[in-house]
Amino acid sequence: MTHAVAEASTAVDTARVITGGDAMAEMFRLAGAGPMFGMGGFQLLPFYEAIRRLGLTHHLINDERCGIFAADAYARVTGRPGVCDATLGPGATNLVTGLVESLNAGIPLVVVVGDTHRDHSWKNMTQEGRQQEILRPAVKELIRVERVQRIPELIRRAYAVATSGRPGPVILDVPEDVCHDEHAFGAEDFWIDEATLSVQARRFRPAAEDVERAAALIAKARRPLLLVGGGVHVSRAYEALRDFCESQSIPVAHTISGKGSIPCSHPLSSGVFGRYSRIANDLIVTSDCLIVVGCKLGEIATKRFELPPRGISLVHLDIVPEEIGRTTPADVALVGDARLGLEDLNEALSGDARAAGSARADYAAEVTTRMAEWRRKAENQLHSEEVPIHMARLMQELNETLPPESILVVDGGFAGHWGGLLYDTKGAGRRFIADRGFASIGYGLPGALGAQCGAADWPVVGITGDGGCNMVIGELETARRAGTPFTLIVVNNAASGYVKALQHAVFGSSSYQSSDLVELDYAEIARSFGCQGIRVEAPGDIAGAIRSGIENRSSPTIIDVVVTRDPARMLPGVDNRTLKVKKGDRPV
Repeated sequence: MTHAVAEASTAVDTARVITGGDAMAEMFRLAGAGPMFGMGGFQLLPFYEAIRRLGLTHHLINDERCGIFAADAYARVTGRPGVCDATLGPGATNLVTGLVESLNAGIPLVVVVGDTHRDHSWKNMTQEGRQQEILRPAVKELIRVERVQRIPELIRRAYAVATSGRPGPVILDVPEDVCHDEHAFGAEDFWIDEATLSVQARRFRPAAEDVERAAALIAKARRPLLLVGGGVHVSRAYEALRDFCESQSIPVAHTISGKGSIPCSHPLSSGVFGRYSRIANDLIVTSDCLIVVGCKLGEIATKRFELPPRGISLVHLDIVPEEIGRTTPADVALVGDARLGLEDLNEALSGDARAAGSARADYAAEVTTRMAEWRRKAENQLHSEEVPIHMARLMQELNETLPPESILVVDGGFAGHWGGLLYDTKGAGRRFIADRGFASIGYGLPGALGAQCGAADWPVVGITGDGGCNMVIGELETARRAGTPFTLIVVNNAASGYVKALQHAVFGSSSYQSSDLVELDYAEIARSFGCQGIRVEAPGDIAGAIRSGIENRSSPTIIDVVVTRDPARMLPGVDNRTLKVKKGDRPV
C-alpha cells in the first residue's frame, strides 16, 4: 500500500501552529484534488485563504447546486472525487439536489460545508438551520469535524468512503470555530492512502463457488445477453467487458448511464435497453440467460418493471449486495467489483470459449443485422429536413461531427432521453454523461463545465433544454471566468418539452398547463456574457455550428437550436399520438 506524504518543503509548514482551514487545504493538496467549486462564507475563510496561498484551483460558482453538478461531472470524467464547498444554511441546503444525483449514480464527491460556531449553536445564529439532518439522507456519509486536530484523519476517511464500494458523496461538516482554530500539527499528521484517491478503491472478487455456478448457466445458454449499467464505468471494467463479450460472442445492451461501456460502434453493441430501445428489448425477451453487470435494474431500465420477462435465467453482478434481487429475482448473485467479476467469469469459461463463440456466431450476427434494419427504419428521422429541426437530426449531426475523443453531456429529461437512444460513443469510457441518478433539470451547463475541467484537451459538448438553461444561465459567467471552452447546445422549443410531451400523451392535444416558455434567443444571451453565440434554425447549419463551437477555444459557445414545437414528436422512439397509457401508470 502506498501513501502520499506531505514533504517538509510544502507551502504549509507542518511544524508550526496552523488553522483548521490550513490543515484542510493541505490535505486536499496532498490528495491531488482537481478544481474545487464553491461559494465561501465567514465560516470557511481560513480554508479559502489557505487555498489561495497553496495555489490550489478553486472556482467561485453562482449557485451551490451548480457547484455540485460541476464536481459530479468532473468525477465522472476523471474517476477522482470531485470537491466542492458551501457555507452554512442556504449554501448547505442548496447542495441537496446535486448530492442526491451523485448518491444515486454512485459518483465520488468530497464536500466541505461550514457550520455554526459551537459555542453559539442553537442561539439563532445567522443562517442557522438543521442542516446535518437535511443533508445526511442525501450523502453516503456525513462526517462532523469536532476537533481541529482530527481534520487530516477525517479527510482521509472522507476519501476512503467516497471511493469504495458503490462510490458516493461525503460531507465534511466543519464548525466555524474548528476551521478558525489553531493546532500544532506534526509532519506525520499529513498523509493519505493513494488507493483511495480514485474509483474503484478497495476492490474485491465474487465468491469462487458463485462464479462457477454463473459460468455453468452461461455455458449452456444459446442466446445470452449482457445488460450493463454505470457500474462498469465506476469499475473501469472496459477491457474485461470487451474480452468477455468477444470471447463468448455475447451481445451487450446498456442503460443510459452505462453507455460507452463498450463503443456503440462495436458489432456486439445492441444499444440502450429499457424505456427506450433500438433492438435491445427484443433481444431481452428472446434471451435464455441475462448477465446483469453494475446495473440496479430500476424503473427506466426495466420499463417500469415489465422487463425482463420471468423465466429467463439471470446472473447479477453488483458491488452492493442488497441491490441484487431488489426488483428482479437472480438465479446467481455475484457480489463484487465489476472488472474482477467479469475477469473471473471469462476465466471460468475460457476452456469452452472457442466452441461457445462458434455456436453463437449466428446469434451474435443478429445484432449487426437488426441494427442495420433499425437504422433503415429511422433513416427519415435521422436525416430529416424538417423545420423546426427534428431532434433525431440533431443527434445524428452530433454522431457525424464529434471526433472519437470527445464528451457529450446531456441534461435530464428531453435531452437525456434523445441522447441516450441516439448518440453513439466511438470508444469505451465515460464519453457520454447523463445525470440519471436524480435526472434533475439544469445539469447540462454546469456538467459541461465540470467535464471540460476534467478533460481539458477534449472537445466537450453539452445539451440542455431552454428550461434547463434558464435555471442555471448564471453559470455561463462562471464558465467564461474559468476559461472552459465547451459548447452548449440549447434545445429551444419554447417549452418544458418533456412535460409538454407527457401532457400530450396522457391528456391529448391542446391539454397543456404551465409547460410553455417565452422563446428567447440564447445565442444573443451568450454574446451578452462575452461568449460565442450561434443560432441554428435550419438542419443543414447544425454541423457547421458544432465545428465552430469545437474550434473556439477562447470562450464557451452557445448554439441555440430551434427544434420541433409538436409535442407528438418530442419523445424519442414513441409516437405519442398512439401511445397507450394505463390508468395510474404515467410515463416518466
